[in-house]
Amino acid sequence: MWNDDNAFYDDGEWITWTDINAHLSQLERLELRARFPHINLNMLPYLRSLLDLAESYYDQTGRHLQVYGDIGELFGEVAHGLKLHRNYAEGSDGKIGNDFVEVKTITPFKNKSSVTINLERNFSKVLIVKINANFEISSKLIDRKSLPKTKGKLLRLDWDGFDHEATTSEWLEEI
Repeated sequence: MWNDDNAFYDDGEWITWTDINAHLSQLERLELRARFPHINLNMLPYLRSLLDLAESYYDQTGRHLQVYGDIGELFGEVAHGLKLHRNYAEGSDGKIGNDFVEVKTITPFKNKSSVTINLERNFSKVLIVKINANFEISSKLIDRKSLPKTKGKLLRLDWDGFDHEATTSEWLEEI
């Protein structure tokens, strides 16, 4: 039964806080889409769950689950609209628009904030995803053309070596 304690009457109908919160959630989603045009909100619950699991497991055991590569790829899906290839596909991890993307993840237990890229793979962008010790995520999407030139097939990339603006996971808690 609706009354003044759990709803209010306006324009001939009762409006509940559930109605208001659902509307605010929709507004937050629209705001996120404005900030991140390629966001995949359908994958957001999986990203949150996997990240929460990794953090809880570490808090409980002091050990890390081997899920950070998957978290990095999911973050790419959610934040950048990455469309992942099938598992174990060769060449790249997925596509953003027409660009083939290689995803590299810096884990919370890694001493250095760097990744190694195999230049023989087929990609036009590199998405570096960094998960810090507080399980906060940030990423940098870098064009292959911006990578330093090298004669070898492997290239080490330092997180701080690129001035690209990082996409952070602060918004994960917003919705």
